[in-house]
Amino acid sequence: MTLAYDYPVPGVFWTTMWIFLWILWFVLLFRIIGDVFRDDSLGGGAKTGWLVFVILLPFLGVFVYVVARGKETGTRERQHAQARQQAFDEHIRETARGGGAESASEAEQLAKLSEIRSKGDITEDEFRLAREKILH
Repeated sequence: MTLAYDYPVPGVFWTTMWIFLWILWFVLLFRIIGDVFRDDSLGGGAKTGWLVFVILLPFLGVFVYVVARGKETGTRERQHAQARQQAFDEHIRETARGGGAESASEAEQLAKLSEIRSKGDITEDEFRLAREKILH
């Protein structure tokens, strides 16, 4: 009589461990490839060299990269995160001030609208409708 379960618990543990390590290695590989592309201090030849090394000898390439450039990787990641945060904060400030294309004052918008009308690009009726939208 055979049982439906024929896989021992230590086998499940080791299989799970290997799958976890395999996924972890892939995540590390993709982070390294992203770091190579993001690094402005590397030239084109150095980037190509690292990518070829990491792709042709994947395990060795990943480990050598982590040993050789691991410390700078964290610094670059932190700088990238700070730059993204600053850009986001600036966007929020501009939006809160009514920034962007909408930051022009009513007078500036009316002046532009008047200039467009004087060129003949819009009719008098279109000018009046646009002026009402700006003022309301």
